Amino acid sequence: MKKTIDLNGKSYSVVPEVATIQQLLEHLGLSDRILIVEKNKEILQKDHYDAPIMDRDQIEIIHFVGGG
Repeated sequence: MKKTIDLNGKSYSVVPEVATIQQLLEHLGLSDRILIVEKNKEILQKDHYDAPIMDRDQIEIIHFVGGG
């Protein structure tokens, strides 16, 4: 069953194979980056990335970009 979440302020349909925050990061190609992930206005520690994604969750992903 497809879920719809709010990802960084925009509606995003999550494919059924993506069930956790970690799987979402892998799906988006962000799993190897330094990130801050917030789920429903609560910052998640990396060891909680196995948290399930539920329909209508609000997820914010912030990743750092180098440069100067």
